[in-house]
Amino acid sequence: MTYSQLFERLRLRRLEPMSKKQFYMYIKSIGGLYADLDSELELLKGCGAPLDIEVRNDGMYFSLNTFKKLWRESDLVFVDIETNGSKPKSSDIIEIGAIKTRNGEIIESFESFVYAACVPEVISNLTGITSKDIAHAPKKKEVLAKFRTFLGDSVFVAHNVNFDYNFLDIHLRKCGMFGLLNPKLCTIELAQRTIPARRYGLSYLNDFLGIHTPVSHRAYADALTSFEIFKIAMLMFPFCVVSVQDLIDFSKHRL
Repeated sequence: MTYSQLFERLRLRRLEPMSKKQFYMYIKSIGGLYADLDSELELLKGCGAPLDIEVRNDGMYFSLNTFKKLWRESDLVFVDIETNGSKPKSSDIIEIGAIKTRNGEIIESFESFVYAACVPEVISNLTGITSKDIAHAPKKKEVLAKFRTFLGDSVFVAHNVNFDYNFLDIHLRKCGMFGLLNPKLCTIELAQRTIPARRYGLSYLNDFLGIHTPVSHRAYADALTSFEIFKIAMLMFPFCVVSVQDLIDFSKHRL
């Protein structure tokens, strides 16, 4: 079992919480890093895991907090990264852009180049980022530590979310930090459910929806475009989309 599979079990239970005994049994089957539950919970908290812990007279119970959090009152962080290759195990991050929002309004932003040994010409042609641009940029561990703090336990949102999420997760772990267990949301999937279009790539939707963000294939600009797509999509959410989990389930055709 993995942590993701554990959270899927919690999702299927919906508002029926899992007892401490059951939860710890699953943690042990995962082969967690720590022998005691308290340390394991600190690890999960550091990874942004959406856990809700309820203390009752007969003990502790665990569920997903995404069922209780209203999405309009929750922090959604729109993220985009630029990299010098497509494979996270052999390529590096060269830029991170992120926008923290609540109820459709920007409340904070994050943007940084990341030092890497080189930027191939094909990447420079695509992004406009050159090796010279990142030669004196902060080191990866420094930038990722700041990004991890910025993200906190927010919902991680991106266009083709698995690429950005998995890339960052792998590099956080490479740097000896907590990986990502934050709930995640894909704006491609949301757009497909709410916006009739021929294609759903970021550049196409940028033009098709009249967003016209002037720069593409740069991290902050693409994160901003994803946010603008979300704002258009949210106008078409059905009334039943209330909680963060409703929002995720709606994007996954589970609602």
